[in-house]
Amino acid sequence: MEKEKDLEWGSTPIGSLSERWPRDGRGEPEEPVFLCCCKNIDLSDELLVNMLEVYGIPCLRRYPGDGSFGRLILGISGQGVDILVPKSLYNDAKVLIEGEMNHEEL
Repeated sequence: MEKEKDLEWGSTPIGSLSERWPRDGRGEPEEPVFLCCCKNIDLSDELLVNMLEVYGIPCLRRYPGDGSFGRLILGISGQGVDILVPKSLYNDAKVLIEGEMNHEEL
């Protein structure tokens, strides 16, 4: 009998990003497209990425400018973080984040 994996709240999704990223008809990874830029100082990027991952939308994070260095040294990127998603899942991701933003305004 195969043991069921224990999933924990906030755990990293199983498998690497390259394994979860959708493939095109030729088996190549889909093109990532820009979804939004988040401030990195209030963990909004972490919350957004985790929400999208829960809905099965893998995300890439890109730190513009010297953001990667700032994230390494200070723990945050002063220039924020760009969130990219697979092209085929962009519309779903956009609907999810727009719903989240509307919910925060209430």
